[in-house]
Amino acid sequence: MDIILGGIYGAIRRGIENNYSEDIMMSEREKIYDFILHGIFSGFKDGKMYPLNGRTILITRTVEQSKDSAEVFKQLGANVIIFPTLDIVPPDSWKEFDAVVTGKSKIHFLIFTSAHAVKMFLRRCDELKIKFDFENTKVVAVGNKTASVCEKNKIPVNIIPQKFSGTGVIEELVNYDLAKKLIFIPRSAIGREELPEGLEALGAEIKTAAVYNVSLPSEEKIKDSIDMLNRNKPDLFIFTSPSTFENYIRILKISDPVEYFNGYNIAAIGPTTKAAIENRNVRVNIMPAEYTIDGLAKAIIEFYGETAKTEN
Repeated sequence: MDIILGGIYGAIRRGIENNYSEDIMMSEREKIYDFILHGIFSGFKDGKMYPLNGRTILITRTVEQSKDSAEVFKQLGANVIIFPTLDIVPPDSWKEFDAVVTGKSKIHFLIFTSAHAVKMFLRRCDELKIKFDFENTKVVAVGNKTASVCEKNKIPVNIIPQKFSGTGVIEELVNYDLAKKLIFIPRSAIGREELPEGLEALGAEIKTAAVYNVSLPSEEKIKDSIDMLNRNKPDLFIFTSPSTFENYIRILKISDPVEYFNGYNIAAIGPTTKAAIENRNVRVNIMPAEYTIDGLAKAIIEFYGETAKTEN
């Protein structure tokens, strides 16, 4: 308990001494919640005290994200089946990206929509031997995870939208004069057009470029996951993007998703993923208010808490 209280005190003191913006303070609050959540439950030795004890959860993410995401639910008592359905690979071409970062036009806003975008952006800049001028560019990071990766790589983050989505970015940047301002969005090769179109409507000049693509993981990378799935029956499936859902269906050659998922609980990390699943006529039971893994963990705990009340 002393450690937990010390962590809270330290975060508050940092905020006061450094005069943090509300965006940074929001990030701090989420870190405090995450610290308390995991700290409290990791301290119990009696498995019955864990909120997800006895639940088997299958989580789909990229190969590199799966283990970190699984740890969140393991610490809450769940039996986790890690089932990576995406592998992050470089884009087919760097031409568009190279043209933007080596060009003479000033970039006023740089929007990172994922941790992958940050990592691949830096990787390519390193390959080109370019030192990007972050100090004279407003950096927008969508989500605390993305902001954290930026911070680890010494990228100053100016804006963290309250809603971790394209809509959240638009709602945040509507407060700025975007007329004739250049906004660069390095993103997935299958990125949606909602964000660039929304910002363009506000008068900004938009440039996007693929910095990574997604592919199916190799059979070798998912063999153990399939074996574990065959030995365990999940109580809950977690899908973290439309691609994780569609690729899960492809990998297991599921011809009738409605029949396959009948009787199981489904969690979607956000509205885009939820819509993609429901487009297949599969019911989604859980969607968090905050579109992150930690937000999803909170929503799942609440869901099973309500389920237990109903059963009792």
